[in-house]
Amino acid sequence: MVGGGRDAFIGAVHRNAMALDGQIELVAGALSSSAEKARASGRDLHLADDRNHGDWPSLLADELKRPLEERIDFVSIVTPNHVHFPVAQAFVEGGFHVVCDKPLVHTRAQADALVAAVKKQGTLFGVTYNYTGYPMVRQAREMVRSGQLGELRKVMVEYNQGWLASQLEGAGNKQADWRTDPARSGAAGAIGDIGSHAENLVASVTGLEIESLCADLSALVPGRMLDDDGSLLLRFKGGARGVLIASQINTGLENDLRLRVSGTLGTLEWRQEQPSQLVHLPHDGPKRILTRGSPWLCEAAQRASRLPAGHPEGFIEAFANIYAGIVADIRARNAGQQANAIAADYPRVEDGARGVRFIERTVASAQSESKWTPW
Repeated sequence: MVGGGRDAFIGAVHRNAMALDGQIELVAGALSSSAEKARASGRDLHLADDRNHGDWPSLLADELKRPLEERIDFVSIVTPNHVHFPVAQAFVEGGFHVVCDKPLVHTRAQADALVAAVKKQGTLFGVTYNYTGYPMVRQAREMVRSGQLGELRKVMVEYNQGWLASQLEGAGNKQADWRTDPARSGAAGAIGDIGSHAENLVASVTGLEIESLCADLSALVPGRMLDDDGSLLLRFKGGARGVLIASQINTGLENDLRLRVSGTLGTLEWRQEQPSQLVHLPHDGPKRILTRGSPWLCEAAQRASRLPAGHPEGFIEAFANIYAGIVADIRARNAGQQANAIAADYPRVEDGARGVRFIERTVASAQSESKWTPW
């Protein structure tokens, strides 16, 4: 693991998710940009001294010196955004499988370079858009794919938070500090941090491709350098229309990600804060509430559940499902086999690259005087 040491939020989430199924062991790390903090964090996690590094180049160099059978199987990158590209590129070029948090990188050029490097090396590259790991999201995807909604017409996706409703970046909050800093976060704030999740959720469930968009981005907290609120109109290839909202200044809201997909035969609704339920509203029948763990769900949804229906599962389990897909792919490759598509279900580097393109086009649209920006 690179990043994710003491005081980091997402690193612990990744490690808990990795550990859930007993298939992944953290054996090496460079867990902070501070060498002292990195090594202290590694000691907290009981890493062996010879694999507990002060910086990521030392981690990479050490692994490359080891015999193939002793090397790490993959590296997980959980740093602030500006570190993603150099670390990912170096490990891919070193022949290692990579898992990287989102958004993938800062620019489309960097994203294209990573896609090309992964293709050249033939390595695996996963991007942790973790909301695609929820069982009922996978159920929604299957219902759309199988035509149960008919021809898609309208998509509404909202990701609302309130944690940045005040200027936390000026109050010593580490997470707010780097997420609102253009040098570390990139050209976008909320639209990159949570809007990228919203775009990925739409693409994963519906399969729709954006044709053009019209964006309004704002920094509503005085003094903030990056957007904390965004509203987009979307036009998809084939004629469907969409609305995407990503806001971190909705006071009092927590992690309110919600999706509505409407077609000629019905509508699906899903909320991350009630993840075990998927609402189906067919045009020719009563409203149905499908629940996680039920035997009539699709294979992908059932595989993504660990507990019987009625026993709560959530955020960590969804993350764990992404890692389970990555592990299944690695094991299949090691055995010289093609992984089962349902088992190896996780977002790839191409999904991350599309997310970077989405962020770039959204920022361009918000800065443009034109009404619509082509994809």
